[in-house]
Amino acid sequence: MSFQLVSEYGVKGDQEQAIGKLVRSLEAGNRHQTLLGVTGSGKTFSMANIVERMGKPTLVMSHNKTLAAQLYSEFKNFFPNNAVEYFVSYFDYYQPEA
Repeated sequence: MSFQLVSEYGVKGDQEQAIGKLVRSLEAGNRHQTLLGVTGSGKTFSMANIVERMGKPTLVMSHNKTLAAQLYSEFKNFFPNNAVEYFVSYFDYYQPEA
């Protein structure tokens, strides 16, 4: 599968090292990865670069609905020629009739 990252920005600073390290780890068979960084450090852009380099369908998880919507929007822009999907569970609204 081919992923083409579309962005006017390029990789900067420590991003190349982080991207390379995560890609090598994935290629070594470590399927679950965590990328930590402060707000505005380029984590989403780094993840998009990893998706492009790996060329495989990817699941990105978020701890809240607001960030999930933001990630969806950014990935749709980064990968306009690929399917980018969005799923949010509404389990906190579900009240079973027990």
